[in-house]
Amino acid sequence: MTRILVVEDEPGIALALDADLAMEGYQVEIAGDGTSACRRAAEGGFDLILLDLMLPGMDGFEVCRRLRRGGLRTPIIILTARTRPAEMVMGLDLGADDYVTKPFSPETLRARIRAVLRRASGAQDEVDVYRFGDAEVDFARCELRRKGQIVHLTSTEYKILAAFIRNRGRVLSRDALLDAAWGHGFAVTDRAVDNHVMALRRKIEPDPDAPRYLVNVRGLGYRFDG
Repeated sequence: MTRILVVEDEPGIALALDADLAMEGYQVEIAGDGTSACRRAAEGGFDLILLDLMLPGMDGFEVCRRLRRGGLRTPIIILTARTRPAEMVMGLDLGADDYVTKPFSPETLRARIRAVLRRASGAQDEVDVYRFGDAEVDFARCELRRKGQIVHLTSTEYKILAAFIRNRGRVLSRDALLDAAWGHGFAVTDRAVDNHVMALRRKIEPDPDAPRYLVNVRGLGYRFDG
Protein backbone atom coordinates (compact mmCIF):
# COMPACT_ATOMS: atom_id res chain seq x y z
CA MET A 1 0.00 0.00 0.00
CA THR A 2 1.25 3.49 -0.90
CA ARG A 3 2.12 5.45 2.24
CA ILE A 4 1.73 9.24 2.33
CA LEU A 5 3.00 11.60 5.03
CA VAL A 6 0.72 14.64 5.31
CA VAL A 7 2.45 17.61 6.96
CA GLU A 8 -0.31 20.03 7.93
CA ASP A 9 -0.91 21.96 11.18
CA GLU A 10 -4.59 22.78 10.54
CA PRO A 11 -6.54 19.82 12.02
CA GLY A 12 -9.55 20.31 9.75
CA ILE A 13 -7.47 20.27 6.57
CA ALA A 14 -5.34 17.36 7.80
CA LEU A 15 -8.39 15.24 8.62
CA ALA A 16 -10.04 16.05 5.30
CA LEU A 17 -6.89 15.01 3.42
CA ASP A 18 -6.63 11.86 5.53
CA ALA A 19 -10.23 10.86 4.78
CA ASP A 20 -10.02 11.60 1.07
CA LEU A 21 -6.70 9.85 0.53
CA ALA A 22 -7.78 6.84 2.59
CA MET A 23 -10.79 6.44 0.29
CA GLU A 24 -8.34 6.28 -2.62
CA GLY A 25 -6.52 3.41 -0.94
CA TYR A 26 -3.54 5.32 0.46
CA GLN A 27 -2.21 4.80 3.98
CA VAL A 28 -1.87 8.23 5.60
CA GLU A 29 0.12 9.53 8.56
CA ILE A 30 -0.15 13.14 9.75
CA ALA A 31 2.60 15.36 11.16
CA GLY A 32 1.52 18.69 12.60
CA ASP A 33 4.82 20.57 12.64
CA GLY A 34 8.12 20.76 10.77
CA THR A 35 10.27 19.09 13.39
CA SER A 36 8.15 15.95 13.64
CA ALA A 37 7.81 15.91 9.84
CA CYS A 38 11.60 15.85 9.42
CA ARG A 39 11.91 13.06 11.96
CA ARG A 40 9.19 10.86 10.48
CA ALA A 41 10.28 11.42 6.89
CA ALA A 42 13.90 10.60 7.71
CA GLU A 43 12.80 7.36 9.35
CA GLY A 44 11.60 6.32 5.90
CA GLY A 45 8.82 4.10 4.66
CA PHE A 46 6.81 6.81 2.87
CA ASP A 47 6.17 6.91 -0.87
CA LEU A 48 5.12 10.59 -0.94
CA ILE A 49 5.08 13.66 1.29
CA LEU A 50 2.36 16.35 1.13
CA LEU A 51 3.97 19.40 2.71
CA ASP A 52 2.27 22.59 3.89
CA LEU A 53 4.49 25.69 4.04
CA MET A 54 2.92 27.54 6.97
CA LEU A 55 4.01 25.34 9.87
CA PRO A 56 4.82 26.15 13.50
CA GLY A 57 8.49 26.31 14.44
CA MET A 58 9.99 25.30 11.10
CA ASP A 59 8.31 26.26 7.84
CA GLY A 60 7.85 23.93 4.89
CA PHE A 61 10.71 25.46 2.92
CA GLU A 62 13.15 24.55 5.68
CA VAL A 63 11.65 21.06 6.00
CA CYS A 64 12.14 20.48 2.28
CA ARG A 65 15.69 21.87 2.42
CA ARG A 66 16.70 19.62 5.33
CA LEU A 67 15.19 16.49 3.84
CA ARG A 68 16.90 16.96 0.49
CA ARG A 69 20.23 17.87 2.08
CA GLY A 70 19.91 14.70 4.15
CA GLY A 71 19.64 12.67 0.96
CA LEU A 72 15.92 11.85 1.13
CA ARG A 73 14.55 11.22 -2.37
CA THR A 74 10.91 10.64 -1.45
CA PRO A 75 8.69 12.77 -3.74
CA ILE A 76 7.40 15.98 -2.13
CA ILE A 77 4.31 17.94 -3.16
CA ILE A 78 4.00 21.35 -1.55
CA LEU A 79 0.43 22.37 -0.63
CA THR A 80 0.13 26.06 0.17
CA ALA A 81 -1.92 29.22 -0.04
CA ARG A 82 1.20 31.07 -1.20
CA THR A 83 0.80 31.80 -4.89
CA ARG A 84 3.68 34.14 -5.72
CA PRO A 85 5.89 32.81 -8.55
CA ALA A 86 9.06 33.48 -6.53
CA GLU A 87 7.83 31.20 -3.74
CA MET A 88 6.89 28.50 -6.23
CA VAL A 89 10.36 28.70 -7.80
CA MET A 90 11.95 28.52 -4.35
CA GLY A 91 9.98 25.40 -3.45
CA LEU A 92 10.90 23.65 -6.69
CA ASP A 93 14.55 24.67 -6.40
CA LEU A 94 14.68 23.23 -2.88
CA GLY A 95 13.69 19.86 -4.31
CA ALA A 96 9.90 19.72 -4.27
CA ASP A 97 8.42 17.66 -7.10
CA ASP A 98 5.25 19.71 -7.47
CA TYR A 99 3.58 22.82 -6.01
CA VAL A 100 -0.19 22.91 -5.54
CA THR A 101 -1.87 26.12 -4.39
CA LYS A 102 -4.90 26.28 -2.10
CA PRO A 103 -7.79 26.09 -2.62
CA PHE A 104 -7.61 22.99 -4.79
CA SER A 105 -10.14 20.33 -5.65
CA PRO A 106 -9.66 16.79 -4.32
CA GLU A 107 -9.71 15.54 -7.92
CA THR A 108 -6.84 17.83 -8.88
CA LEU A 109 -4.73 16.77 -5.92
CA ARG A 110 -5.36 13.08 -6.60
CA ALA A 111 -4.27 13.54 -10.21
CA ARG A 112 -1.10 15.39 -9.16
CA ILE A 113 -0.30 12.63 -6.65
CA ARG A 114 -0.69 9.96 -9.32
CA ALA A 115 1.52 11.91 -11.73
CA VAL A 116 4.31 12.40 -9.17
CA LEU A 117 4.20 8.74 -8.14
CA ARG A 118 4.42 7.69 -11.80
CA ARG A 119 7.45 9.93 -12.34
CA ALA A 120 9.10 8.57 -9.19
CA SER A 121 8.55 5.02 -10.38
CA GLY A 122 9.97 5.89 -13.80
CA ALA A 123 13.07 7.46 -12.23
CA GLN A 124 13.72 4.26 -10.30
CA ASP A 125 13.41 2.18 -13.48
CA GLU A 126 15.35 4.55 -15.73
CA VAL A 127 16.64 2.91 -18.90
CA ASP A 128 19.81 3.65 -20.85
CA VAL A 129 17.91 5.02 -23.85
CA TYR A 130 15.01 7.47 -23.65
CA ARG A 131 12.87 8.06 -26.75
CA PHE A 132 10.48 10.87 -27.64
CA GLY A 133 9.14 11.77 -31.08
CA ASP A 134 11.79 10.90 -33.66
CA ALA A 135 14.60 11.46 -31.14
CA GLU A 136 16.37 9.23 -28.65
CA VAL A 137 18.91 10.01 -25.95
CA ASP A 138 21.48 7.34 -25.19
CA PHE A 139 22.60 8.01 -21.61
CA ALA A 140 25.34 5.37 -21.71
CA ARG A 141 26.95 6.99 -24.78
CA CYS A 142 25.87 10.59 -24.01
CA GLU A 143 24.41 10.89 -27.50
CA LEU A 144 21.33 12.37 -29.12
CA ARG A 145 20.02 10.73 -32.28
CA ARG A 146 17.17 11.73 -34.57
CA LYS A 147 15.88 9.20 -37.07
CA GLY A 148 18.97 7.14 -36.29
CA GLN A 149 21.42 9.95 -37.08
CA ILE A 150 23.69 11.41 -34.41
CA VAL A 151 22.98 15.06 -33.61
CA HIS A 152 25.93 16.97 -32.20
CA LEU A 153 25.40 18.38 -28.71
CA THR A 154 27.81 20.43 -26.67
CA SER A 155 28.49 19.04 -23.20
CA THR A 156 26.36 21.84 -21.71
CA GLU A 157 23.45 21.11 -24.03
CA TYR A 158 23.63 17.42 -23.15
CA LYS A 159 23.61 18.16 -19.41
CA ILE A 160 20.57 20.44 -19.77
CA LEU A 161 18.70 17.91 -21.92
CA ALA A 162 19.50 15.10 -19.46
CA ALA A 163 18.20 17.26 -16.59
CA PHE A 164 14.97 17.88 -18.48
CA ILE A 165 14.43 14.21 -19.25
CA ARG A 166 15.15 13.06 -15.71
CA ASN A 167 12.68 15.67 -14.44
CA ARG A 168 10.13 15.31 -17.22
CA GLY A 169 6.81 16.91 -16.41
CA ARG A 170 8.37 19.14 -13.74
CA VAL A 171 9.04 22.86 -14.11
CA LEU A 172 12.77 23.57 -13.88
CA SER A 173 13.78 27.12 -13.03
CA ARG A 174 16.76 28.74 -14.71
CA ASP A 175 18.69 28.40 -11.45
CA ALA A 176 18.02 24.64 -11.42
CA LEU A 177 19.27 24.38 -15.01
CA LEU A 178 22.33 26.45 -14.13
CA ASP A 179 23.18 24.00 -11.35
CA ALA A 180 22.60 21.00 -13.63
CA ALA A 181 24.78 22.29 -16.47
CA TRP A 182 27.45 24.41 -14.81
CA GLY A 183 27.32 23.58 -11.11
CA HIS A 184 27.57 25.99 -8.22
CA GLY A 185 29.90 28.97 -8.27
CA PHE A 186 29.81 29.79 -11.99
CA ALA A 187 28.84 33.34 -13.03
CA VAL A 188 26.37 32.42 -15.77
CA THR A 189 23.40 34.61 -16.69
CA ASP A 190 19.80 33.55 -17.15
CA ARG A 191 20.16 34.64 -20.76
CA ALA A 192 22.82 31.98 -21.28
CA VAL A 193 20.32 29.34 -20.11
CA ASP A 194 17.70 30.69 -22.52
CA ASN A 195 20.20 30.57 -25.39
CA HIS A 196 21.05 26.93 -24.67
CA VAL A 197 17.37 26.01 -24.48
CA MET A 198 16.78 27.69 -27.84
CA ALA A 199 19.74 25.77 -29.29
CA LEU A 200 18.29 22.51 -27.95
CA ARG A 201 14.93 23.32 -29.50
CA ARG A 202 16.58 23.63 -32.90
CA LYS A 203 18.00 20.14 -32.43
CA ILE A 204 15.04 18.23 -31.00
CA GLU A 205 11.85 20.05 -31.97
CA PRO A 206 9.89 19.37 -35.18
CA ASP A 207 9.18 23.13 -35.22
CA PRO A 208 11.51 25.14 -32.94
CA ASP A 209 9.26 28.21 -33.23
CA ALA A 210 6.31 26.24 -31.81
CA PRO A 211 8.03 23.96 -29.29
CA ARG A 212 6.31 20.73 -28.38
CA TYR A 213 8.82 19.29 -25.91
CA LEU A 214 10.74 22.18 -24.29
CA VAL A 215 7.89 24.38 -23.10
CA ASN A 216 8.28 27.80 -21.54
CA VAL A 217 6.37 28.31 -18.26
CA ARG A 218 6.04 32.05 -17.96
CA GLY A 219 7.76 33.50 -14.90
CA LEU A 220 8.99 30.11 -13.67
CA GLY A 221 11.26 28.40 -16.19
CA TYR A 222 10.88 25.48 -18.56
CA ARG A 223 9.21 22.06 -18.62
CA PHE A 224 10.02 18.98 -20.71
CA ASP A 225 6.88 17.31 -22.04
CA GLY A 226 8.49 14.43 -23.91
